[in-house]
Amino acid sequence: MPKFQNMDVWRQAEALMQPAFIRLVANIGKRLDESSWKGQYEDVLVWNEGVEEATKVQVMELRRELEALATDASADSTARLTEIEQALVSLPAPYPGYQLCLSQGTHKVCVDLWEICYQICFQDYDSESGTSWQKGFGQPSSQSVRVDSNLFDAMGEVDWDQLDAKTRKLVDHIFARLPK
Repeated sequence: MPKFQNMDVWRQAEALMQPAFIRLVANIGKRLDESSWKGQYEDVLVWNEGVEEATKVQVMELRRELEALATDASADSTARLTEIEQALVSLPAPYPGYQLCLSQGTHKVCVDLWEICYQICFQDYDSESGTSWQKGFGQPSSQSVRVDSNLFDAMGEVDWDQLDAKTRKLVDHIFARLPK
């Protein structure tokens, strides 16, 4: 998940993310039309690094119980709802993700679409740490991402041609790396 240095970087990212995501999905659709690969989009839950499997299971069980009790108006249910809500506040929560699973025969490859979108919007984005990388040094340059300034024109508006070109390049890279 990207880390933002300040609100200016956040605003720039906000201006890019939706159009980048739309172009990403459109370009993937075009490539799938030309390919023998089949694609399926899936909603997934993404956990922060270091969350133990037992904790994930506990959170998901509590969420399912909370959902099941939500329609029950009895006093016992209300008390249990409060207990579950309090327990969930103290536990890590996943955030929603969106992935594309590509399949062909026995091959299946899934890609995180938000991670690809971050690669479009940010310079040298590293999906492992959520940071940008210094060119040539192989070390994180900071704890925050750097918006790709090439995606903006001289007036500070989104440069649609540059955004389209970078998106196509990353989609081409995804398809080029698929098993033969």
